[in-house]
Amino acid sequence: MSIPESPPGGAAAAAPGSADGALVRPAWQAVLEQFARDYLKDRRSERRWRIFFRLAWFVLVLLVVLAVIESAPRAGVPTGPHTALIEIRGDIDLDGEASAENLVPGLRGAFEEPNAQAVVLRFNSGGGSPVQAGILNDEVRRLKALHRKRVYAVVEETCASGAYYVAVAADEIYANRASVIGSIGVLMDGFDLSGTLDKVGARRRLIAAGENKGMTDPFSPMTEAQRAHVKTMLEQIHQQFIGAVREGRGPRLKETPETFSGLIWNGQQALEQGLIDHFGTLDEVARQVVKADEVVDYTPKQNVAERLARRFGASIGAGAAKAMQALGGLR
Repeated sequence: MSIPESPPGGAAAAAPGSADGALVRPAWQAVLEQFARDYLKDRRSERRWRIFFRLAWFVLVLLVVLAVIESAPRAGVPTGPHTALIEIRGDIDLDGEASAENLVPGLRGAFEEPNAQAVVLRFNSGGGSPVQAGILNDEVRRLKALHRKRVYAVVEETCASGAYYVAVAADEIYANRASVIGSIGVLMDGFDLSGTLDKVGARRRLIAAGENKGMTDPFSPMTEAQRAHVKTMLEQIHQQFIGAVREGRGPRLKETPETFSGLIWNGQQALEQGLIDHFGTLDEVARQVVKADEVVDYTPKQNVAERLARRFGASIGAGAAKAMQALGGLR
């Protein structure tokens, strides 16, 4: 058996650092390549977000322009005598269509219009924030005195709680026999889930500065002192509500121990107690009381463009936060 000769140089002929002759890159070269790949990836990500934000701002500006165009005064508004209408629908709260911020401009427009013979507030609301209701009540009474125009409240389905708070600012209240009226009271609701955690073997970790700061936390029990404090606060707001009802209804109100208990009544019962004045609809009030058949709606409308703009703005904010986190700018 013959032994083949080794090639010249033997193992030294293989590439340095390689058992089989394959080239091995230095460590610094691998790090540099990884850095280059990460850099290009970040640049592509930044470019995509830049394009996204440009498109987002373009769409947002377009929505705002559409909102302005849609809310601009339109031709065809009656120049003759008419009945001005303000709709109060849904929850009376800060962010709803029945907020003071949304309705007050419409109220002012209705009162300031010389051809508006009277203002009708039409209700389909179960109430809401006592703050928003109080602002609307004050503004109706102020405008009524300033412009010396009659105000009529017309109830369709429901006028309860904060909605009735607003309605008592009117000179007269009309409703249907089956309408729901009243609920003259104040509440603060929530849940006490402090015992639930014990059943599942968990503990609430709540850190607060101020011994009463976390008293509304549903997983922490409320002390008797805290409960008494909240009760006193609600009683004061209730008295404000009662004062507005008494001022608005005057001697027409036939008080009983249940009048301000938070109960609701149908239209027939409300009439007997002096909570309303007559039965009637919007058209009947406009035709027979105001003597101006034509009804013009002065209620500010949140058009589609405005709603989309608000939602779009919120989405942009969330997208921006995620983008900053992705780029390492927010921790």
